[in-house]
Amino acid sequence: MEFDQHKPIYLQIADAICERILTGLWPEGERIPSVRECGVSLEVNPNTVARSYEELSQAGIIYNKRGIGYFVCPGAKGIIREKQRSRFISEELREVFRKMEILSITPEDVNDLYRKYVSSKNDKL
Repeated sequence: MEFDQHKPIYLQIADAICERILTGLWPEGERIPSVRECGVSLEVNPNTVARSYEELSQAGIIYNKRGIGYFVCPGAKGIIREKQRSRFISEELREVFRKMEILSITPEDVNDLYRKYVSSKNDKL
C-alpha cells in the first residue's frame, strides 16, 4: 500500500480496511488480520495499526474478542457507507459541482456517463 503524505497513515489504513469491508473481502462477523499481521503486511509499525483499529472500534466497525482477535461488526457496511456518503456529499461533491460548472458539464452528461459505466460493469458479469 502506498501512503499519501497529506493524510495520517492510521487513517489511510482505516480507510483501506473499510474498503475491504464494503467490497465484501472482509465480511461482517469475520475475523480480520491481527494488529501485528496487518503491520507486517503493510510494513508499518504495529502501533500505527493499533491506532487504526482503535478508531474503527470506536466507530462500531470492528470489535475485539479478547485473546481471539478483531472481527467485523454486524452492520459495519451500513455504518461505513453512511459515513463515507456524508463525507463525500459534504466535502467532495461540492468540488465536483464546481468543476462541472467550469467545464460546462451538465447533470444530463453525468447521467449518461453513469449509465454507460453501470452498463459496462454489468457486461463484465
